[in-house]
Amino acid sequence: MTKTRLFFITDVHGSDRCFRKFVNAGKFYGADVLILGGDITGKMIVPIVRQPGGGYRCSFAGGERALGSDAEATEMVKVIKDSGYYPYFAEPSEVAELSAKPELVDSLFRKLMREDVERWMALAAERLKGTGIRCYVSPGNDDYFDIDPVLDSAEYVVNPEGKVVEIDDEHEMITLGYTNHTPWNSPREVDEDVLDGKIRAMSSQVKRMDRAVFNLHVPPIDTVIDQAPALDATLKPKIRAGSVETISAGSKAVRRRIEEDQPLMGIHGHIHESRGMVKIKRTLCFNPGSEYSSGLLRGLLCEIEGTKIKSHILTAG
Repeated sequence: MTKTRLFFITDVHGSDRCFRKFVNAGKFYGADVLILGGDITGKMIVPIVRQPGGGYRCSFAGGERALGSDAEATEMVKVIKDSGYYPYFAEPSEVAELSAKPELVDSLFRKLMREDVERWMALAAERLKGTGIRCYVSPGNDDYFDIDPVLDSAEYVVNPEGKVVEIDDEHEMITLGYTNHTPWNSPREVDEDVLDGKIRAMSSQVKRMDRAVFNLHVPPIDTVIDQAPALDATLKPKIRAGSVETISAGSKAVRRRIEEDQPLMGIHGHIHESRGMVKIKRTLCFNPGSEYSSGLLRGLLCEIEGTKIKSHILTAG
């Protein structure tokens, strides 16, 4: 039987630091397979505005930053990218135009997003070439469809979205970045019945379900790995008795498919705060969580052999 060491992460949301750690993790952990399971792109642009008298200014992390030199601006670019945002050098007049025209902001955001994913795929090729490590990177619900062609054309990365792929000689993996509906109206959200159909379309092609990995971005509902903050009408967390209220935000369809299909394991993300694992009948399901904005890479390292998960540990580093 084939023993495979697998390293899984999710929800890096544009963090350069987390992605660098991810592509280096194969050698660090001795992993045969690397999997990044969705929500790979950032959330917003951070303008770095050139000043008439020289230097730059930018608003970041709740404060105004004065950058007196190109060297300081370059260092700020790194900080912004490591935190999961897209820095953009701009003149004051361009910032004013962007503020007045949201469609220009959207177009610029998509451009910067595609460029960053292209740069990540080039980095993956540089770090993975000749190692024999297999790498899978797929989109999640927050990711625009613009990035799919970039992932599909990567040389050393496979986009497994919507497919059944063989991750070794005897283990198959299905992957889906779509989720049930959220308060954020993200690009890849669908009704539960559509989600169920998408999973069924893949699982029906799996040859050995007891050796299959279900890489489904949204976790199963009513578990310890799907607990998210309850939000009020303004999308702020609800507080009761000094603590944040939580709700189950996972998917009914994902839970149904896991209960009925009983794959070897489920690997999930989507809900950053709900790091942990749960057993649903014979299937172990994991959510490594995410702290991308701090640059901390949370992951799952496990060994699978035949119909067994030989070992597993949730990592942070």
